[in-house]
Amino acid sequence: MFRKTFSLLIICLLLPAFAFAWSPEKDVTVIVAYKAGSGTDTGARVLMQYARKYVGQTLVINNLPGGDGKIGWTELTRSKPDGYTIGFINLPTFTTLSAQPQSTFSVQSIIPVANHLTETCVVVVKADSPWQTLQDLVKACKGSDKFRCSTNGNKASNHTAAQLLARSAGFSYKAIPYGGTADQLLALRQGEVHFSCAKIADVAKLSVGDSPELRILGVFDTKRLAQFPDVPTLGELGYYKEWYGSARALVLPAGTPKEIVDFYEDAFKKTMTDPECIAAHDKANLHLDFKGSTDLGNLIFSQLVFSRDVISSLY
Repeated sequence: MFRKTFSLLIICLLLPAFAFAWSPEKDVTVIVAYKAGSGTDTGARVLMQYARKYVGQTLVINNLPGGDGKIGWTELTRSKPDGYTIGFINLPTFTTLSAQPQSTFSVQSIIPVANHLTETCVVVVKADSPWQTLQDLVKACKGSDKFRCSTNGNKASNHTAAQLLARSAGFSYKAIPYGGTADQLLALRQGEVHFSCAKIADVAKLSVGDSPELRILGVFDTKRLAQFPDVPTLGELGYYKEWYGSARALVLPAGTPKEIVDFYEDAFKKTMTDPECIAAHDKANLHLDFKGSTDLGNLIFSQLVFSRDVISSLY
């Protein structure tokens, strides 16, 4: 009996380290802090469809919208750090909200796993609006204080884009917050507001075809977008000259063991380099931008600085 036990012990010691690596043994909850059909939700569902192959379990999306993301992110950061709850954050919205007084979460409440998408912001109006160019819109806004812009929430990412445009172009407007990008763009399409700022993936399909619903007037980038080469950058027109947009990234609750973080980082790296996954993102106009945990951590820090030094001056 002793010899058998000793032999088993030797075998275990000789097994490679990865034989003891963590992997989930049941379904994994994926928290999305915005409603179903939103840009974040759409991207999450595309990614999770292919991630199951590498995670080995079903990834169940749990939409917890409200409070510009606060409700979902509070739940995510308070979840048990056992590897069975993972979630998306949106930058810079997460860092902006985390820096607010009495915030229920902070950057210390999460552990970076992997960046998923990087999305450039654009300025949009209804396709049948009287403003053919961004200069037309700016001129109209300067001549009146009645212009309304829909946003994805107070001080959320698209609200910040509108602030960057208005400050750099020298006009005032009234920001109308909605529960997320989907509702924000619906308000624009229904004529409740005059213009909006959103990420390109959220508006691309609505801006092309025989009967487009939206018209893109400007791009928050240092160069024009390949899929919309006729649309100028804001900098070309003398407005905000830097890139601005949003990153959507996967994180775990603080306190999650390193072997779990390593597992998910590896699984999502494999997912985002899978040719079928890449093709699905391209079809959905989603710009895959994988960054590992270290690079994502650096991005979160830089966005925290941006929130403190730039965004705080806009409101």
